Amino acid sequence: MKVLDTDYLVIGSGLAGLTYALRLAPHGHVTVLTKRSRTDANSSWAQGGIAGALGEDDSLELHLQDTLVAGAGLCHPDAVEILVCEGPERIRDLIRLGAHFNTEIGPSGEEVLSLGREGGHSRNRIVHTADYTGWECERTLLEAVRNAPSVEILEHYFACELLVRSIGHANVCVGVLALEEQTGDYVAFRTRATLLATGGCGQVYEHTTNPSVATGDGVAMAWRAGVPIANMEFIQFHPTTLYHPKARAFLITEALRGEGGRLCHKDGETFMERYHPLKELAPRDVVARAIVSEMQRREVDCVYLDATHIPEEKLKHHFPTIYARCLEVGIDITRDLIPIAPAQHYQCGGVVTDLYGATPIARLYAAGEVACTGVHGANRLASNSLLEAMVFGYRAAEHTLRCASVPLSEEERSFRWLAEPAKVSTGDAEADKEVVRQCKRLMQRNVGIVRTTVGLLQAREALAAALERFGADRPSTVEQWEARNVVQVGWLIVESALRRHESRGLHYVLDYPEPVESERHDTVLINKMS
Repeated sequence: MKVLDTDYLVIGSGLAGLTYALRLAPHGHVTVLTKRSRTDANSSWAQGGIAGALGEDDSLELHLQDTLVAGAGLCHPDAVEILVCEGPERIRDLIRLGAHFNTEIGPSGEEVLSLGREGGHSRNRIVHTADYTGWECERTLLEAVRNAPSVEILEHYFACELLVRSIGHANVCVGVLALEEQTGDYVAFRTRATLLATGGCGQVYEHTTNPSVATGDGVAMAWRAGVPIANMEFIQFHPTTLYHPKARAFLITEALRGEGGRLCHKDGETFMERYHPLKELAPRDVVARAIVSEMQRREVDCVYLDATHIPEEKLKHHFPTIYARCLEVGIDITRDLIPIAPAQHYQCGGVVTDLYGATPIARLYAAGEVACTGVHGANRLASNSLLEAMVFGYRAAEHTLRCASVPLSEEERSFRWLAEPAKVSTGDAEADKEVVRQCKRLMQRNVGIVRTTVGLLQAREALAAALERFGADRPSTVEQWEARNVVQVGWLIVESALRRHESRGLHYVLDYPEPVESERHDTVLINKMS
């Protein structure tokens, strides 16, 4: 088997991974693995923006409090404090690197950042580039990486397994086993430190705003390696995604409601005033459940977002992507109601880390959506995700320089224990696809916005049987690995949900409709078979 050496290894090319890579670039060779192209990351798809207390009427304390309220009592206050205090400097880093955010003329005639507002925020604090902020941030960091000769991005390399050794009394990650998609060969990467920055798990569900690459690979890898996984029951459904037979679930950013967009039925009846005093700007879990309730009440497949009262030029200028995408399917948002329904959007739990992105396994870090830092609690506040990716990607790099920059010892470097993967699991591609389709339908039906214990138990039994089907052999294709990961992460979500006997934030179960103080703790799963 081919073994490649690098100083630092990053799995994933989104904001968390690129921030980490750029911080380490002056200190050694950094290799970034991405399973598709370098731009295929969840970060690129983010529309709304980046939250930061940058306005004159705002403060770090207000941003902290808004995050804690949205998190429904499960946020770790120390992690949130780090997020809101260090976040503005990470935004300034992007500006220094050349990111173009929307600006306006301030009260003194100077050019200032144009700050939007989204659900759950008490102030305007969303830094944005029209409605494609994630793409602009990704573009900026990729350009910086191109100018950093010590950073290389290897495309079409699928990270399969963490290479973990037990040395003394510690478990140490010494690299990653990857599958080179174009050759079908396994390659072992040996490194001083590894960052998991693989994004989320949207493809576990039938309806999602996530790209096709979001198959939960990082969480599944970490679980197999024995890393604790926390709070996977808290899956955020974006309240407003385009509902149309000719289009995939395209996200309609919350910022459109921040500009005055109203939720209503086809006949114009509004309803959010019956569910929350903030109406359309209530936290996402509240809005999503309200929409589901209204769809059930009227026995309809969708509700509508009305933006027709917003000035036409403002809509076209601030939301060009949404305007163009809706127009493709015959909807002119300046004149027509937008049909919407909730879809899976964000994974609030994940790989357990400390405040520096470090996992319990030495030399292994995680940042971004794959990680559970304690920031989001039971429900992520809008536009905190890009901020978290950069803040904790940066902190993970700082910790790496202090604690994991020493070269591997001879014992750690020895790969004699690593057997050549047997490519015997040719599998049945069509059967794997059908298993994934069934898993996605099951998760959508039984583990969605509203859950029941009976439905969760049915899902756990079905997913456990699907996992047994895959057996212990190493897959020989990326598609087989993805299928296995989707089912594994689905099982983790269900198992976490069954262990929480209350409703809190994004986890709403009819059998336990109220929050319970004794349940106010993280749900932590540990793989004792690893």
